[in-house]
Amino acid sequence: MPAGGLFLTAGADVQKDRIEVDVWAWGRGLESWLVDHVVIEGGPGDPACWQQLTDLLGRTWTYASGEHLAIARLAIDTGYETSAVYGWARQVGFAQVAPVKGLDGFNRSSPVTGPTYVDATVAGKRLRRGARLWSVATSTFKAETYRFLRQDRPAEEEIAAGAPFPPGTVHLPSWADSEWLKQLAAEQLVTVKGKRGFTKLEWQKLRERNEALDCRVYARAAAWIAGADRWSEARWADLETQLGIEQRSDPNGVTGSEPPAGKRSTLRRRTVRSSYME
Repeated sequence: MPAGGLFLTAGADVQKDRIEVDVWAWGRGLESWLVDHVVIEGGPGDPACWQQLTDLLGRTWTYASGEHLAIARLAIDTGYETSAVYGWARQVGFAQVAPVKGLDGFNRSSPVTGPTYVDATVAGKRLRRGARLWSVATSTFKAETYRFLRQDRPAEEEIAAGAPFPPGTVHLPSWADSEWLKQLAAEQLVTVKGKRGFTKLEWQKLRERNEALDCRVYARAAAWIAGADRWSEARWADLETQLGIEQRSDPNGVTGSEPPAGKRSTLRRRTVRSSYME
């Protein structure tokens, strides 16, 4: 676990033959670190695939202080095989899992709304108000992600001298390969003209695969649902205390944190293979 990351969220994108999951660590000022990328092969029709996703909820990542962090909230897209997603979410519980539905457009009062209770079909049986669904303004979080990626960063000598990264800085590990990076930058914001001549902003794909961007948006929504955008200073300080991070104050009275000494765990991209089709 990277020093500075105080809690974990994940975004899951359901595809026909797999479920892709990105795990992100979040710190003060919504600074974030990509911690893990998992591809669970098999798809939503494979019970073993869902079991492996359940197992991921119980996995922990080791912080530098030796403490273990699990995923606080996982947001999973309901756009494909909605019934299967609802069924799994009901099985594992909505405390840790948030089914989400992406909404286009910027003109929304909040980037995330809900949850609303929706009907769900599980094992062929229709359950009235059987699932909880969060609506996510994906355009807002995509714009935020690209804005964070464009930020200037301190030079190496400034970092060595203790200079902080700007709020919202996105940290990517060395194991993030070129395909994943292309997926993260797979869309652009363009101005389009509607049928009545009015213009609007719209996200358009530059390439077909964009799972990394989608998973980032869902993980960001999970952080919002967990409350990170509204946490008080006391809440952040409490998370640091739980992880053994020492508090320090500068001469101006601004409280900060000092990450504990220790070796970081090695993080890598992983593929989980299912035996469903074997």
